[in-house]
Amino acid sequence: MKRSSILLAMILAAAIPAIGGCKKREAAPPAAGGAGAAAAKKIEVAFVTNNASDFWTIARAGTDKAAAEFGVSVQFRIPAQGTAQEQQQIIEDLMAKGVSGLAISPKDPANQVETINKAAAKLNVITQDSDAPDSNRLCYIGTNNFDAGVEAGKLIKEVLPQGGKIMVFVGTLDAQNAQDRLKGIKEAIKGTKIEIVDVRTDETDRTKAKANVSDTLVKYPDIGCLVGLWSYNGPSIISAVQDAGKAGKVNVVCFDEEEATLQAVKDGQIFGTVVQQPYEFGYQSVKALAALAKGDKSVIPDNKTIYVPVKVIRKENVGEFWANLKELLGKK
Repeated sequence: MKRSSILLAMILAAAIPAIGGCKKREAAPPAAGGAGAAAAKKIEVAFVTNNASDFWTIARAGTDKAAAEFGVSVQFRIPAQGTAQEQQQIIEDLMAKGVSGLAISPKDPANQVETINKAAAKLNVITQDSDAPDSNRLCYIGTNNFDAGVEAGKLIKEVLPQGGKIMVFVGTLDAQNAQDRLKGIKEAIKGTKIEIVDVRTDETDRTKAKANVSDTLVKYPDIGCLVGLWSYNGPSIISAVQDAGKAGKVNVVCFDEEEATLQAVKDGQIFGTVVQQPYEFGYQSVKALAALAKGDKSVIPDNKTIYVPVKVIRKENVGEFWANLKELLGKK
């Protein structure tokens, strides 16, 4: 055999195993629990407030607790200016992001029915804090605001046993909770000599909220009681009263548990405040939305309402209440 033939035979012999080994390499199966594992997508829900009040800080703590407990993630959205237009944009954004459900406190429920129904056609929608009963929302979670108004009315009667003039302050009367609270107050003071002079709105503008109180103190020096229906109204009233040098000299009744409100109750500058439980608003809303996302509709009662009871806080119980609230929020 010639030398060249011997070399050719050797090359071919060496190449055959390599040619035989050129099978298509199959991909190794993904490791269990790795990026390629078919893991279920985490449920994402949303909680939409109606303003930027500190009241919602407490609600957020409730949403965080429920999110951890029920294994979901929560988009907590706050309209900076507290307008219905902002809420509509937030809802559209959330729908585009593909959340499974949302809990909203509608700013102007009568005029937001179309917006809420559009969202309800694609995802689970509940209302919290303020209702939109004419919409297709699945249920309302929050205070019975008429009953809460009645409790505020009882406080007003205590400070004005002989009757007198009162001025009411609130962000807007478009919101269902504001309407219901005012109706409750009117029911409680029916048959007395207590007169509601007017209702002053501020569109959640705290500067205007304080100005409304200052103007009242000048225009009605004989005003018997200042009444705030929304959470920031209490601090706005106290700030204006202090500036006027009338702290402790004019009666104040309000709602909710902002720190300035609780401090004023402790100091005797606010007679009493009707507090809700926003922590429960947040917790119960996320709990319901998580269940609905998993196909459990039993969380929705037949009357489509889950009421969270209120508490009346006065000087004698404000210390205990405030301490419990701080513990709930993880504060010392």
